[in-house]
Amino acid sequence: MGFAIISPGRDVSVWVKIIRNLDKKIEIQVFPEIKDYSAVKAVILWQHPKGILDKFPNLKLICSMGAGVDHILEDESIKPHLPITRIIDDKLTFSMTNYVLMGILNFHRQIERYQADQKKKVWDMSNPEIPITVGVMGVGELGGDVIQKLQFMGIEVLGLGNSPKEHMPYPYYDRGNMAEFLSKVNVLVCMLPLTPDTEGILNMALFEKCSKGTYLINVARGRHLVEKDLIPAIEKGYLSGALLDVFHQEPLPENHPFWEKKEITITPHIASVTNPEAAAPQIIDNYNRMLNNQPLINQIDRSKGY
Repeated sequence: MGFAIISPGRDVSVWVKIIRNLDKKIEIQVFPEIKDYSAVKAVILWQHPKGILDKFPNLKLICSMGAGVDHILEDESIKPHLPITRIIDDKLTFSMTNYVLMGILNFHRQIERYQADQKKKVWDMSNPEIPITVGVMGVGELGGDVIQKLQFMGIEVLGLGNSPKEHMPYPYYDRGNMAEFLSKVNVLVCMLPLTPDTEGILNMALFEKCSKGTYLINVARGRHLVEKDLIPAIEKGYLSGALLDVFHQEPLPENHPFWEKKEITITPHIASVTNPEAAAPQIIDNYNRMLNNQPLINQIDRSKGY
């Protein structure tokens, strides 16, 4: 019995090597070369073909290759009793926080303005900083770390989550108080999990409630953003610009209007990338826990979507 790795279009040889080095007894099959579906007790997934898990009669565990699980939960054919786990990695958090801080500070210190001035040989010392208050949508593992680092830097920051919470170490708002939250910030960072409730949350109705000239950073999922609403929101002044690392279609098509919009900065989904050396031990640990009927680590609540 062993694993199947299902991640179409990706080279998973590093994952195979690391897992085999950690536990030589585990058998590993890699999609699409699955020769014995009945031998698989656990699958490691990223963007798997929907419905394929029905082929594994002895499946007991589903492991995401990353922190996100929306790519798994989108498959409605997955049996409700199957546990799903995700990866929690300090390096993943470190990279994500650094990326978000980079975006915030670039806006705060107007780096793009000075890059443009350099090309025009303009020396303009006026108004070198934009005063900022940051709003972080999503206060879980990743969002919480961003908030903590911003507080350490002395930057005013607010958090927004799905439900009411008490005794938070920063100003906290739930979804019912979204309008008040948006009115108090001028940098908006989306770090929400993707669920049916959060898909499309970054839309024109939300942008209209933002402080004029708010700067948007989306590092969560592309489908949080209604893409057709972004450029009109910038042109109407609701937003001053955006830093986007995730998109509905990746790679972003060459004819996509975001490429040509100077107020939009694009990066190719690199804000934080899973490290197989950190992920593989967690997956093996859960595999052994599953075999021994022990509680799993980093198991998600399927009813919540994260």
